[in-house]
Amino acid sequence: MSADPVASIRDADFDFENMPVKVVANRNNPQIELPGIEVGPFIEGKEYEVRFWVAKELEKAGIARLRIDEPIDVTVLNKIHWKEARVQTSQRLAALPENFYPKLRHYLEELNEEAIKKPEKRSDYEKAKRLFKDINTIRLKKIVSLASSPAKTRILTENLTEEERALYEYLFETISKWRNEILKKQGEDRK
Repeated sequence: MSADPVASIRDADFDFENMPVKVVANRNNPQIELPGIEVGPFIEGKEYEVRFWVAKELEKAGIARLRIDEPIDVTVLNKIHWKEARVQTSQRLAALPENFYPKLRHYLEELNEEAIKKPEKRSDYEKAKRLFKDINTIRLKKIVSLASSPAKTRILTENLTEEERALYEYLFETISKWRNEILKKQGEDRK
């Protein structure tokens, strides 16, 4: 059986949390020793590369701000939603930004925290969450349809994310086994 599609989500999140990202120091700060790694020292205004989880902690402490090259926001989600729902056929998936799902979860987490502090931001959070659910539902329908196809087609699956590919492989294998068993039983009944 293919790899667990749910585990692939955790794996993608782990990889994302540990990927190198850029931060810009908000202030001078001495070197910080963490279990197994040292970061800094930091000089105000200079850019540094650290792991994402470290960047989040530096941001919380006010030491540095995270610089994401391809951030996910409501504008990006609107474009993706439009492409997925209107431009692509029922058998084609739009390309998503690298690390789309982990970046999106991070963005929604930030929006929710902001909405807690500033209730006027609640509508932004709800809109982003709604767009994500729509995008996810549309893509899931396409993935199930692709996995139901008797043959794997690289061209149709090239825009799957790592998490979606694990789900596709799992579904494809399960559906293929089911289809073979049904046909086998049907053939046995004819004897």
